[in-house]
Amino acid sequence: MPLETPYAEDEVFTLSRTFDASPVLLWDVLTRAEHLAKWFGPVGMPLVVKSLDFTVGGTFLYGMQMPTGLTMWGKWVFRDIQAPKGLAYVVSFCTEAGEPVRHPMAPLWPLEVLAVQTLTEKDGKTVYESRSYPINATPEERAVFKAGHASMQMGFSGTLAQLEAYLAQVQS
Repeated sequence: MPLETPYAEDEVFTLSRTFDASPVLLWDVLTRAEHLAKWFGPVGMPLVVKSLDFTVGGTFLYGMQMPTGLTMWGKWVFRDIQAPKGLAYVVSFCTEAGEPVRHPMAPLWPLEVLAVQTLTEKDGKTVYESRSYPINATPEERAVFKAGHASMQMGFSGTLAQLEAYLAQVQS
């Protein structure tokens, strides 16, 4: 399935990190529910995996438990899967039943964000790269997403640090 292109390159949120793990191990940790539950999400917010259907068109439905007791639900709809080289999925906030909703703390956040992740082996390690951008979004939603890049960089850096620690644990 062809993927939408970004409205503008400066609206794309990018992350890159090199992990001391093989692409196959990193792929497993990125795509299997039993692994995701142990590292994915913001620091201090345990993850609840409600369901994972890892097929094109399938979904990953999860909840992030906030310290206040509130659970923020999210959903990925898989658009492309190329094991162990990469995947693409549409991310949205949702109800526990999987129905899309607005971001609970940012009402102009885009309803849909396309995330494209690639894994490349280099010098015995794996380079993880992620590109995310709004799709089917209004100009206001795109502006809010772009304005959130610095905040997302901080949040996802914490998540990737958890992933790095989990990979070390799995390999020990």
